[in-house]
Amino acid sequence: QVQLVESGGGLVQTGGSLRLSCAVSGRTFSSYAMGWFRQAPGKEREFVATVSGNGRSTLYADSVKGRFAITRDNAKNTVYLQMNTLKPEDTAIYYCAGKLGSWSVAGSRYDYWGQGTQVSVSS
Repeated sequence: QVQLVESGGGLVQTGGSLRLSCAVSGRTFSSYAMGWFRQAPGKEREFVATVSGNGRSTLYADSVKGRFAITRDNAKNTVYLQMNTLKPEDTAIYYCAGKLGSWSVAGSRYDYWGQGTQVSVSS
């Protein structure tokens, strides 16, 4: 059973930074592509970023490109989302997700999900 636990959310002012972490249980972490998704109140869940199993390939939503960075440490079974220059529109619950094989921007392709962590950006 694969379990994902996010941490690092909080309240920050516009222009500030946060780093989210997602700790993953299991012995085959490097076999999983990992993604970050978010859901704002009243909106559908949306793709934020994804990283391949070896960490060499990444893809970002246009709305966060240049401000967010997804990385992973396979020795620690952890994936990170560094968020810089935060904007009020980044306010959402952020979810970590994992899937075997290649990465995807489609949440429906992911098999495992964390419980989410709240990120709030004040104006």
